[in-house]
Amino acid sequence: MSSLEQVAQQATRLLRQYKISDYEISLNTGSGITTTVRLGKVEALQYHLGKNFDIFVYIGQKKGYASSLDLSQDGLNKTIESAYLIAKYTHDDPFNGLAPKALMAFNAPDLDLYHPWDLSAQRSIDLAKECESIGLQQSEIDNSQGAEVSSFQEQMLYTNSRGLVALQNTTRHSLNCGLIAKRLDDKQTGYEYTTTLDAKEMESPKQVGEKAALLAQQKLNAKSLNARKCPVIFIPRLSNGIFSQLLGALNGSNQYQKSTFLLDSMDRLILPESISLIEDPLVKKTLNARAFDQDGVLKRQQYFVQNGRVCSYIMGQYCANQLGLKTTANAGGVNNVMITPNFSGGLDEMIKTMNKGLVVTELMGQGINLTTGDYSRGAAGFWVENGEIQYPVSGITIASNLKDMFLGVVHIGNDIDRRNNIKVGSVLVNQMAIAGQL
Repeated sequence: MSSLEQVAQQATRLLRQYKISDYEISLNTGSGITTTVRLGKVEALQYHLGKNFDIFVYIGQKKGYASSLDLSQDGLNKTIESAYLIAKYTHDDPFNGLAPKALMAFNAPDLDLYHPWDLSAQRSIDLAKECESIGLQQSEIDNSQGAEVSSFQEQMLYTNSRGLVALQNTTRHSLNCGLIAKRLDDKQTGYEYTTTLDAKEMESPKQVGEKAALLAQQKLNAKSLNARKCPVIFIPRLSNGIFSQLLGALNGSNQYQKSTFLLDSMDRLILPESISLIEDPLVKKTLNARAFDQDGVLKRQQYFVQNGRVCSYIMGQYCANQLGLKTTANAGGVNNVMITPNFSGGLDEMIKTMNKGLVVTELMGQGINLTTGDYSRGAAGFWVENGEIQYPVSGITIASNLKDMFLGVVHIGNDIDRRNNIKVGSVLVNQMAIAGQL
């Protein structure tokens, strides 16, 4: 029996002294190391060790919640008592309650997500220094924002009054580097990273350092643009953020609160028919895969958008109760969402297809209104003519409405960025407004 299971059993015994109808317990422990270097010197070396106990207590349809970092018997008892008192004195909420037992993860699969890295402090320093040093050796690289190595492992347990005990262990390892390029009086930054479940699958320090340098070099001597409307390509490391807005708009909480630009959008066409959004959370050894959600419900493969039409909102049990629907096992968010490509090439082929327009490689600001869909953000990238990149651009703003952007998606490339929870390639939007000045 694991230490988390022992704590869960102890908490369950303590709960017997309270007159409650149901409970949910979440436990997690984590450890890791983070090392940051800049210009060859160690700026930070941190060891992380954390633990947490969360409990929901139900008295009928009243719910109380409490959390603690103290996993001793006294700490557990005080936390449980706090949750009980909150539940006792709060109001009934007809939408409270555990998910149906039949949907719970009693046979959760092992997704092979746990790959610890025996990373010593000295090894982490050496890797970060190597990455930064290689980057600084590239032409026109003038300075560094630093390089960082991190390694984390986490053990999680969920249990409830239905008898479910579900465990999941995960790891995540990463290396990143930020560099500054200089040409005359112009300076530009570049950032690159690698992140994996298994340290053996990370890109090398050389690859990360060289890519960060190249990204900084390519931005030198950028120009602005005058006001215009034109096609826009978002590179893969940005396009996942665009689709996160769509998933947010389909979230059940935004639906029942009527705070989304896709309100009551079931069966509505919101993307071209050649595009679908699939959650595939049970793929083994995949970043952001997960066997069960925060309600203890077994995850499953499912479409949120199929052939361009909304076929499901994104819901945990509480949101599903609010909407009179069945949970989609998304309490806590989505896991491993794939946006299906409808284009047989990547960024280079898409640029040729666009012929003339803007490639966006960087976004700034938070000018997104999820209720109205209005979208306006600072941007930088490259101007394209005759299917070829002509020069870098910066100091511009791109604007549209998310409804128009999604319906205006022309291509989604096969150059998928697999480092993110939303896995998608380059995205070509038929038209956006550009504001800037020459």
